Amino acid sequence: MAIPITVLDCDLLLYGRGHRTLDRFKLDDVTDEYLMSMYGFPRQFIYYLVELLGASLSRPTQRSRAISPETQILAALGFYTSGSFQTRMGDAIGISQASMSRCVANVTEALVERASQFIHFPADEASVQALKDEFYGLAGIPGVIGVVDCMHVAIKAPNAEDLSYVNRKGLHSLNCLMVCDIRGALMTVETSWPGSLQDCVVLQQSTLSSQFEAGMHKESWLLGDSSFFLRTWLMTPLHIPETPAEYRYNMAHSATHSVIEKTFRTLCSRFRCLDGSKGALQYSPEKSSHIILACCVLHNISLEHGMDVWSSPVTGPVEQPPEEDYEHMESLDLEADRIRQELMLTHFS
Repeated sequence: MAIPITVLDCDLLLYGRGHRTLDRFKLDDVTDEYLMSMYGFPRQFIYYLVELLGASLSRPTQRSRAISPETQILAALGFYTSGSFQTRMGDAIGISQASMSRCVANVTEALVERASQFIHFPADEASVQALKDEFYGLAGIPGVIGVVDCMHVAIKAPNAEDLSYVNRKGLHSLNCLMVCDIRGALMTVETSWPGSLQDCVVLQQSTLSSQFEAGMHKESWLLGDSSFFLRTWLMTPLHIPETPAEYRYNMAHSATHSVIEKTFRTLCSRFRCLDGSKGALQYSPEKSSHIILACCVLHNISLEHGMDVWSSPVTGPVEQPPEEDYEHMESLDLEADRIRQELMLTHFS
């Protein structure tokens, strides 16, 4: 008697009933070393994600076998940390590569829904002052509450006619704007900007810029490199320092800005789907943007759970399109220039 193909899912077709079923994979059946090597995170962290995302991942389905939240999370972590839908990854938890892809999509959306819960600037004055004190203790620049920069993540070409995602290296990418604190925790993440946009344009058009221009965190500023314009709320280095104070300011700026450079390297080392070593993200710009944001949420959650941002092995610098020289534009903001000169005179003379 023929069996209607519509009642079978792809996992049953691929593996049959004798294959390890979805309900039989348990975290308690494997070692901590196995979890870290396959999924990049320890047991208790995975249990926390199951509790956090379980309700979203248990939504009604028409499929004959619903994949458990635990299995969905393991599949997604496997992709984020390895950068590929490896057959052995799906085999380990008893699902096909097609199901792996669905799991990644489900977990990604669940994490994106919670992005504002884990990625934000501190709201109370005491926490803001603590940020300033920590940054001042690093290199002596007062008033800093965050370091800003952009990171390119390679994606597949959306279509032949769309050149907006082609960056200066000729690759399709998303240009992601981020701000981090001294621990590497992300306080702003905007992941949907096309790779053709220069960093200064991304910042100028960003929600972050609108917030600071509207007066958020007055008497505070961010630090950015020379790919950004000097602003009253954004301190950049001098292109050609001449005085001892200017040299000391630039050295302090470089030491402080290195925090986000290291954060980018750690993100790409922990989440190999972002580093391009396995190829570009094979999704639309919108879905790729969500995957990047999901990894950023996981990055911050891991910090909250005591996983030091600097503990991941760092394989090397994140390749970025070359920066342009914007020094000739800085004089347009005379007030910003006055603030920087006063900063150097007061703290670096």
